[in-house]
Amino acid sequence: MNANDMLAGLLAQAAAKGSDLVTLRAIVEEASDVGARRMLARIGLDDATAPQDVSELRELLRAWRDAKSSARRSVVNWIVRGALALLLLGITVRLGATDMLR
Repeated sequence: MNANDMLAGLLAQAAAKGSDLVTLRAIVEEASDVGARRMLARIGLDDATAPQDVSELRELLRAWRDAKSSARRSVVNWIVRGALALLLLGITVRLGATDMLR
């Protein structure tokens, strides 16, 4: 008996006998299972290689996050270096050390 048959049977049982809490929970569980399988099939993750595909996607996402974090750190690092260079240049001009360069 597949999941669709199980769900149909539970719905028929609920319609015939009325629905008690156990039947309603079973209906919700089976409907969730059918919906999850349908969604996995729609996105192409319903075959035997799905766990490997998901693992590769996670690795790719982790690499993207690492690269993004590294790029941010580099940008901040260059901004700080530029600000310190401007500060040092300002101090040099303020102290009159530019006369020594002439």
